[in-house]
Amino acid sequence: MSSTVKRIGVLTSGGDAPGMNAAIRAVVRSAIYRGIECVGIRRGWNGLIHGDIVKMDAESVNHIISSGGTILYTARSQEFMTEEGQKKAVDTCKLLGLDGIVAIGGDGTFRGAQALSTYGIPVVGVPATIDNDIACTDYTLGYDTASNTAVEAIDKLRDTMQSHERCSVVEVMGRNAGHLAMYVGIAVGATAVLVPEKPLDFEKDVIEKIRTSRLRGKTHYMIVVAEGVSSAMEIAQKIKETISLDPRVTVLGHIQRGGTPSARDRVMATRMGYHAVQVLAEGRQNRLVCTVRGILQDVDLAEGLSMKKTLSQQQYDVLEAMTGV
Repeated sequence: MSSTVKRIGVLTSGGDAPGMNAAIRAVVRSAIYRGIECVGIRRGWNGLIHGDIVKMDAESVNHIISSGGTILYTARSQEFMTEEGQKKAVDTCKLLGLDGIVAIGGDGTFRGAQALSTYGIPVVGVPATIDNDIACTDYTLGYDTASNTAVEAIDKLRDTMQSHERCSVVEVMGRNAGHLAMYVGIAVGATAVLVPEKPLDFEKDVIEKIRTSRLRGKTHYMIVVAEGVSSAMEIAQKIKETISLDPRVTVLGHIQRGGTPSARDRVMATRMGYHAVQVLAEGRQNRLVCTVRGILQDVDLAEGLSMKKTLSQQQYDVLEAMTGV
């Protein structure tokens, strides 16, 4: 395939993540470096169906390495979930003469890529999601930046909670995964961290930890809740009903997806984008780029999607030790 790859496409799909633009830049410049044309597909799989494309060159990706969001935009496509929509996307690939597609995104993006691959279109996935829930890779683009954004916001919240001697319940994103909440919770020294991977024992996981903190002399408490567990409002209400505290609720929401990507996200995006183009140029297809123990590699797309990712026991142990329960 290295002698026949003349033109590839790159797209971003699903939720945006800091570092997506850096990955786009890496794909475009790596392709040009190898003498391969690159086409930007706007608005994800929906854009591929409708031929929403833009020619990419070195100039088009100047100065985007430091930008959040994605210059190719992103969208979710119900149409692409149908056989008819997938066939339209295949027709677009044939019309444009695309010899492969680099898809940047998360689980939904890769399942779309897997569907497209069944029609013979070579695809390579680059993991970009703040949830860090792609099992075949230790790290996904955007996770570091989102973590730092949440930590900065919670540090500011703690200042005012401490001043008023209050309890704060903060909801962070992560969909059905608790990686972001656990990482952030440990980083900010939270009183309690609630994640979907662990069944919630409200008395032990929340109330007893608040009591332990109070007995240590603390008069303010920080509860970090992953959105996949429950809403922060519900947790706050239960705290109020159980021990008569009046918690303040903060839902960080989509602020975690925005902002300038961290150095780690920029460098990892660059390495992953380069690797994705290398995979296509070498004649390999239907792969997921991943990093394992700091080493960049790639795995079969179907195999990668079949894996399950959990939180490590060490993280639970560290959290228990830090909260004193």
